[in-house]
Amino acid sequence: MAGGKEIRTKIKSVQNTKKITKAMEMVAASKMRRAQERMRHARPYAEKVRRLAANLSHSNLAEYRHPFLIAREPRKAVGVVLVTTDKGLCGGLNTNILRMVVGKMRDWQEQGVKDVPVTTIGNRGYGFMQRMGAQVVSHLTQLGDTPHLDKLIGPVKVMIDKYLAGEVDAVYIAYTRFVNTMRQEPVVEQLLPLSGERMGAPAHTWDYIYEPEPKAVIDELLMRYVEALVYQSVAENMASEQSARMVAMKAASDNAGTVIKELQLVYNKTRQAAITKEITEIVGGAAAV
Repeated sequence: MAGGKEIRTKIKSVQNTKKITKAMEMVAASKMRRAQERMRHARPYAEKVRRLAANLSHSNLAEYRHPFLIAREPRKAVGVVLVTTDKGLCGGLNTNILRMVVGKMRDWQEQGVKDVPVTTIGNRGYGFMQRMGAQVVSHLTQLGDTPHLDKLIGPVKVMIDKYLAGEVDAVYIAYTRFVNTMRQEPVVEQLLPLSGERMGAPAHTWDYIYEPEPKAVIDELLMRYVEALVYQSVAENMASEQSARMVAMKAASDNAGTVIKELQLVYNKTRQAAITKEITEIVGGAAAV
């Protein structure tokens, strides 16, 4: 059994660790509220743009068809925009989305896809894809606590340009969707080409009046759609990150408290055994005299 001094050192160490995890839990809780508010404010715009793009995919416009609306078969190359966190200590958040993306990449390869370029947003996904040997065409790290669209456009535009150039036949975006504080689910959605059925468009066709001309309006609208979906994905991922970190740090603080109680019990038993031994020695010495 360890000595009393050694046990006291362990207790002090666990107490210091508990202070750190408790502080991180409180910081994550504060950031989580702001991240959830930002995500909820962005959702109406993203849903409206998604609905417009879905209706547009069913329009009767014959003189112009945007490349984002044209499906390509068979698919020989598929691009992935992977959204992860910059920091760890958030439970299995990154592990779950990375496992799902790796599984999707294997499924695509089995279906005949030969090339899977990746754009990573977040340091964890960038490091993982590099270690895996994936083809990382662009990346963005150190996002901070607030997503900025001007920073996101650059890396994502690299993947969009590859789609427009015909180098990839489809683009998917992978992120963690925020459901509630205790639940976050990994999601892999098709970003390009746009599918009206997938986005909830009705089965019948739509007619629109365009001003000034269809090409200018549709090009601008669909680019805004892609930007809105990427921004919303990053906002969802940030809200999920702070929620997962708060839950993980709370669990760590609770576990530290349990360890401290167990060590204190062991320390008390060790101290009691030492006192009993000293009393026995004193009594034995007095009896011998």
